[in-house]
Amino acid sequence: MHRHLRRLLAATGGIAAVAVAAPLAIAAPSEGSTASGQELSAEAAAARPAFKMPFECGQRWLGSNWKGHSPPHAIDWNHYNSAGSPDDFGRRVFASAGGKVLASYYSTTTGYGNTVVIGHGNGWQTRYAHLKTRAVSKGDKVRVGQKIGRVGKSSATSNLSPHLHYEQIHNGSAVVAHVQGVVWKDYTKRYQTSKNRC
Repeated sequence: MHRHLRRLLAATGGIAAVAVAAPLAIAAPSEGSTASGQELSAEAAAARPAFKMPFECGQRWLGSNWKGHSPPHAIDWNHYNSAGSPDDFGRRVFASAGGKVLASYYSTTTGYGNTVVIGHGNGWQTRYAHLKTRAVSKGDKVRVGQKIGRVGKSSATSNLSPHLHYEQIHNGSAVVAHVQGVVWKDYTKRYQTSKNRC
């Protein structure tokens, strides 16, 4: 985990607390930009899978990213019940697109805790972190909507609030996420309803 993220966590009591307080951005990078600010080629953009939200059909989740989030462009997803209380811990997480599990591990050194990484071809991957449990192993083939784990708060830090940390990656760099046709420009906080498994 990066030093600045540790300080951020200590100051706010957890990533989820930061996510709720994160400001909306006025200026944003272009839709195809990577973590380093480089543009995706037209070919790479065209090969981007039709990523769906990693949740059950019809569930409405609050997604957040903010300046200083590590890595840039990552989305933290939280779910709230009808009373407005968080109830995401243990909810099922599903593959955002079909592919092959490239990694399924627990890490204390990166701060990701229980993590699953799925490769989708053409340099595209998704990462799902802080899981409570993992339901797939390295080498498994998965289809879109297949259960890969449950939302948790696993991490190197003990004060993390439950949420799903989600990244879309191209050729090793996290990029601005496209989820069900919505472009998650930095720095965004919005609700979105899942169309996965519908």
